[in-house]
Amino acid sequence: MELDDALTTTRTVRKRLDVDRPVERSVVEECLELALQAPNGSNQQRWRWVLIDDAEIRAEASAIYRRGLDGYVGTNTADYDMTNDDVVRISDSVMYLRENLHRVPVLVVPLIAGQVERADLFLQASLWGSVLPAVWSFLLALRSRGLGSAWTTIHLHRQQEMAELLGIPDTFTQVGLFPVAYTLGREFRPAKRRALHDVAAWNAFDHLGDA
Repeated sequence: MELDDALTTTRTVRKRLDVDRPVERSVVEECLELALQAPNGSNQQRWRWVLIDDAEIRAEASAIYRRGLDGYVGTNTADYDMTNDDVVRISDSVMYLRENLHRVPVLVVPLIAGQVERADLFLQASLWGSVLPAVWSFLLALRSRGLGSAWTTIHLHRQQEMAELLGIPDTFTQVGLFPVAYTLGREFRPAKRRALHDVAAWNAFDHLGDA
């Protein structure tokens, strides 16, 4: 797969995760080996990765995800325009994952050493910048091998429960929860995005406006 193709077609995958096809540990580890080549602050490699393929632990992690999602939806429904087709489509996809997450063969929880919520802006940026490139590289490596994932963060509303389940020390920050499976079909299209001139300007914020 050409790099430009991978960059433009690595999508969030929920409904097209093949929950019935096993995923070999060796494939996940191969993708992670590539991800570990990503740049990170002072090459300290402060990331850690919890890979979950045990069915019982997956089920418990999925239950934590559901509780996080249900609590969020219960208090934030007014934030979404349910007459918007894209919102409805994504919401339906999220709910599908909610019901099927426990069936996904592998779940991945990346971590970074440090507690982001207690850090100043510089350290926050340094911590995130030392793990997010590796996560994205991991997703690209999955894509090139016919697998997909979704970058989910909703369980972080219940991050302490996940920490207790997986034995994560409180000196680490959880980055997200990533379902990993082969995809149903390998063809994905570039997504609809804003025009470049609406989101980028040379030398000054200029006309960019609010998000």
